[in-house]
Amino acid sequence: MSAADWYAHKSLGDGLFWIQERFYQSENRANIWLLRGTHQDVVIDTGLGLRSLPDYIDANGLLGKDPQRKNPLLAVATHAHFDHSGGLHQFQQVGVHSAEVDALANGDNFETVTWLSDREIAVAPSPGWRARHYKVKAVQPTHILQEGDVINLGDRQLTVLHMPGHSRGSICLHDRDNKLLFSGDAVYDGAMIDWLPYSQVSDYISSCERLIGLVDSEQVDQVLPGHYNTFGAKRLHRIASTYISRAGTCPAKFSTLAWRTVAGLALRASNPRCACQS
Repeated sequence: MSAADWYAHKSLGDGLFWIQERFYQSENRANIWLLRGTHQDVVIDTGLGLRSLPDYIDANGLLGKDPQRKNPLLAVATHAHFDHSGGLHQFQQVGVHSAEVDALANGDNFETVTWLSDREIAVAPSPGWRARHYKVKAVQPTHILQEGDVINLGDRQLTVLHMPGHSRGSICLHDRDNKLLFSGDAVYDGAMIDWLPYSQVSDYISSCERLIGLVDSEQVDQVLPGHYNTFGAKRLHRIASTYISRAGTCPAKFSTLAWRTVAGLALRASNPRCACQS
């Protein structure tokens, strides 16, 4: 299958594109965002990497008429999980938070929580392809990101906000001038997952408090999340507030512990050669 068949995209205007993997039919399917700038273009999350995302972007002219005048396309992972980082190895420039550099450089498929099944892939990307053979390929990040770093696209800037909880290196990218928040899995309009290896509920609560602060200070109008549909500031406030109110309850704590145990065992079984620490 070609990249042209595997991906699909929609223009949201102002140099922003929403790309998805058509045949990855799962709640784990991550949104891929392409944002163009006058100096630098950036891809935010890269999906599974089963077909060439750069080829798709080039073939559809998503970088404009003269992409050679800019710096090479920068791919930033909001975190290292497989559904977001699988395609990073296809890019010359790769950015990720410092806490997850080693996981990507070492191809640690325990920390990337690589867990893919055949039933999630509606049409195989190539003859004989099987999910059990899928792994996130090791990649050495060229841009090691920290809280407060600014990615300069020329006519717009993205500020790195470290938002741990879902993973230890989770980030959001904040376009302050346009009040856009690329949130990764720090927040999306669905059940927020805090029971994976390197998830931390206390960190997640702090990140949600920070998200509420962004809404209260009127710094966010629209959220472009790692999964599902976009949403506005009021919905962001409600999602973050609901998580905080539920996270500290006894049933929630028990459920998190149980799921963390199951997830750890399953990932160790499927990735026996990785440095599995929790």
